[in-house]
Order: sequence, then structure tokens, then C-alpha cells
Amino acid sequence: MDLTTLAATSAEPTGFTAWVIAVMEALGGPGAGLIIALENLFPPLPSEVILPLAGFTASQGSMSLIGAILWTTLGSLVGALALYGIGARLGRERTRAIAAKIPLVKISDIDKTEAWFAKHGVKAVFFGRMIPLFRSFISLPAGVERMRLTAFVLFTTLGSLIWNTVFVLAGYLLGQHWYLVEEYAGLFSRAVLITAILTVAAFIVIRIRNNRRERELSEAPTVRLARVSANAPTEEIHRIR
Repeated sequence: MDLTTLAATSAEPTGFTAWVIAVMEALGGPGAGLIIALENLFPPLPSEVILPLAGFTASQGSMSLIGAILWTTLGSLVGALALYGIGARLGRERTRAIAAKIPLVKISDIDKTEAWFAKHGVKAVFFGRMIPLFRSFISLPAGVERMRLTAFVLFTTLGSLIWNTVFVLAGYLLGQHWYLVEEYAGLFSRAVLITAILTVAAFIVIRIRNNRRERELSEAPTVRLARVSANAPTEEIHRIR
């Protein structure tokens, strides 16, 4: 078996991949948009696989390339708006109440997050749409902070359009070799995931260490100084010239 035949065989869609292609072939662009909307609501569904498949399906004539890009972008926006609504429904007070019950999380952490999002919310939403995992999660704090809806829609759409265009176009151009996009995108996703895990681990270690230090300081014995009465005589010290 030569390399071309081997590549074609390894690219034969099965399981989840076959289901995605079947939905897109049956429903066309709306099917691609529906699956991407679900990907936003359920981050374990990998957009890095779904989007190249949309491009591949377009290359087979089941939908146009422009249609694949526009429908997947619309799906991204719909999914993001749903999570924004959940965040807005949850609200700041409920978020703080939930955070107060989570081990190692302090209310001050929420305050810092709110301040950071108030300052960088637009950039966070725009660039967050191009980062695996964060693509979905960034919509929640936007809703909690009640980010201006027009700004959220605009920058979610722009960020999603860039991300979707890159992957849909790659799948379209690669055709039967769409899986190559998945391989390289998978490396990027794993790198982001590992970085996130290491960041969380570092946060936990630092927080445990700080909590232990604060507890030791609070339990340390204190030295009580004798109380000096305001009527007690004082000794005058003359200045030597």
C-alpha cells in the first residue's frame, strides 16, 4: 500500500467525524451552524475538528465555502449568546456566593477578575474566541458583568469569523486530507490545555502556601505591652548643645 492510499484510508471518517459530515451533508450550512453552536455550549466538542469538516463538506459540494463560513460564525454567535445569557442570569451576587463556597477561592479573586474584565473585556472577548476552551468560557464573565450587548455581539462575531475562516478554509483546500488540520490544531489545543493546567496548579500551590502562612501568623503568640497611663509622670530629657 503506497502513502497516498494509506493517507486516504486513515482519513476515512468514522464515529463522531462521520456523524458531523452526515449532519452537514443533510442540512448543509444550517447543520454546520447547529453543530458549532453546540460546540460552544459543550467545549469538549472540538471546533478544530468540526470546522475543517465543514470546509471538507463544502469542497464536496454539499454547501458553498462562503455559506460554511457564515453559518459556522452564526452558530458561534448563537452559542456565545446562550452562555452570555446564563452569565447574566447568574449575576454578580450569585457568582460571589458560589465563589465563597469554593475551596481556595477568595472574594478578592472575584473582585480582581471583575476589575480586569472591566478594563480588558473587549479584548478578552475578541481574542478569547480564538483560544481553545476559552472560546466558550469567556462568554460567562461577559454576561455576569453585563458587558454591553452590542459590543459583545460585534467582537464575538469578529473573533469567531477569523477563527472559523482559517479552519474552514484549511479543510476546504485540503479536501480529503482535512485530518492534517486536526493533527496540528490538536497540538495547539494540548499546549493551551497544559498551560491552563499548570496555571491552575501554580495558583493552588501559592494559595495553599499563603493560607498556611496567614494561619501561622494568626496562631503565633503575641507580646502584650504594659499600658501606660496618661497621668503617669514623664521624664524630661534636656538637649545637649
